[in-house]
Amino acid sequence: MIPSVLPTYSRAPLRFTHGEGAWLVEADGRRFLDMGAGIAVNALGHAHPALVSALTEQAGKLWHVSNLYTIPEQEALADRLVAATFADTVFFTNSGTEACELAVKMARKYWHAKGHPEKTGIITFAGSFHGRSTAAIAAAGSPKMTDGFGPLMPGFIHVGWGDHDALHAAIDDHVGAILIEPIQGEGGIRTLPEACLKGLRTLCDEKGILLILDEVQCGMGRTGRLFAHEWAGVTPDIMMVAKGIGGGFPLGAVLATEAAAAGMTAGTHGSTYGGNPLACAVGLAVMDHLADADFLAEVRRKSALLVQWLESLVATHADVFEGVRGQGLMLGLKCLVPNTDVVAAGYDHGLITVPAADNVIRLLPPLTLTDEDIAEAAARLDRAATAASLKSKAPA
Repeated sequence: MIPSVLPTYSRAPLRFTHGEGAWLVEADGRRFLDMGAGIAVNALGHAHPALVSALTEQAGKLWHVSNLYTIPEQEALADRLVAATFADTVFFTNSGTEACELAVKMARKYWHAKGHPEKTGIITFAGSFHGRSTAAIAAAGSPKMTDGFGPLMPGFIHVGWGDHDALHAAIDDHVGAILIEPIQGEGGIRTLPEACLKGLRTLCDEKGILLILDEVQCGMGRTGRLFAHEWAGVTPDIMMVAKGIGGGFPLGAVLATEAAAAGMTAGTHGSTYGGNPLACAVGLAVMDHLADADFLAEVRRKSALLVQWLESLVATHADVFEGVRGQGLMLGLKCLVPNTDVVAAGYDHGLITVPAADNVIRLLPPLTLTDEDIAEAAARLDRAATAASLKSKAPA
C-alpha cells in the first residue's frame, strides 16, 4: 500500500524535532552535527535568533496579499539584492526550480522581443542539476532525471563538462544562451575554473548570447563571496538564486540586467506566493548577515580550517577518500568506497553529510558553524570513515 507521503525519496530513518546552530536533535534525544544544512539551505543554522525574530514579527502583521499589490518587504529585499549585485531587477519565486523556469522563459522572451524568435537554444552541461520541473530536467538531460517523463521540452543542447570544442561547435544561429553552475552541487562539487567562467563570459559577448548562472546552491555566501561568480570577476546576464536566500524559509529569485529582462513585461510571468511578506522579511534578515564583508571573511577562514581537517582525513583514510574538492563551505570528499556507506556511517556517529554524483559526499554546513563544530565534525567523520572502511573489507 502506498504511504500517505508520496514515496519519491529514500529517506533516512531519522526524525528531527528541533535544532540550534549547526546541531539537530532526533526524537530519541540523539544530537547530530549538521554538515548538510538542509542541502545548503540553512545558511545561518537552525533557529537563528535574527531569523526567528524576523519571521514572528512579520507573522504578527501580514502573511500574504499576492502580487496584485505592492509588497514593501519585497521591494526592500529587491533593492538590497540590486545594490549588492550586477542585477537591475529581481523576480521572487518559492524555489530554485521555479527560478529555473523563469530564467529559461526570460532568455527566450529576450530574443523574441528582439525579433529573433528562432534563438531558443540553451546550452547546458553534463552533470548539471537545475531542479525537477519539466524545463529543469530537460536542461540537465541525464537519464536518471528524464526517463519516463517524455516528451521533454526541446531546445536544450547538452555538452560535456570541460569540453571546449563541443561548446564552440554547439553555438549556431539558434542558440540564445548558455546555462551553467559555477560549482556543480548535485553533480559532485565540480568547480568551474575561474579562467573558464571568464572564457564563457567572453564567448557570450563575442557571440551576442546570454550567460545564465545557476547559483541556487553555490550562492548566498556559500563560497565566501556573496555569489560564486564574483571570484572570477565576471557577471552574468541572468542568475538563479534560492536555498540560502531564505535561510530555511522557502524563497528563490531570478536576478537580471535591465537588458536581459526587457521582454518580461506585465502579464508575461507570475507567482501567487513568490515574494510574499513572510518570505521577504526573512530574506532581509538573511541579507543582513550574508552581505556583510566581515561575515564572508569568516566563511573563508572557516573554510581553510575545515579543508585542513579534511585533507588530514584523506591522508589518514587513503582507502576511503581520494581527495577534497570545492570552495568555501561548499566542499566535497571524493570517496573510494560507496559514498552512501560513508553517509550512513555518519548517521551512526551523529554526523549529517549529503551524497552527490561522482561518488562524492557533500559538506554544506551552516555558514555560522564554530571552530569547535569543525573539529567535532572532523572527529565524527574520522569515526565514520573507519566504519566505512571496515564494511568495505568485510566478507560479502
